[in-house]
Amino acid sequence: MAKFGGFGGGGNMQQLLKQAQKMQQDMLAAQEEVAQTEVTGTSGGGMVQVTVRADKSEVLSLKIKPEAVDPDDVEMLEDLVLAALGDAFAQADAFKQEKMAAFSALGL
Repeated sequence: MAKFGGFGGGGNMQQLLKQAQKMQQDMLAAQEEVAQTEVTGTSGGGMVQVTVRADKSEVLSLKIKPEAVDPDDVEMLEDLVLAALGDAFAQADAFKQEKMAAFSALGL
């Protein structure tokens, strides 16, 4: 009598389930690493620095060198802050993509 469907035996199914559980654990570990990693973006040659979590859940710090502050040109400082934040977010995206690449390839 011919067998239909299945994976050819219970052992193979158990191995497949173990592999899936391991991948899920690895993915959760990678997500946690992304959530805990800090990245710093800069602008104006380091005049403004913004540090964020790599999952972009939180801005951790903003540092502005005194020479970047010109009361007559507040817009420049605003632009520097936005540029540093954009740089930090770009670094966060790159880090997350690197950590999650293996899971993306699997469609997870």
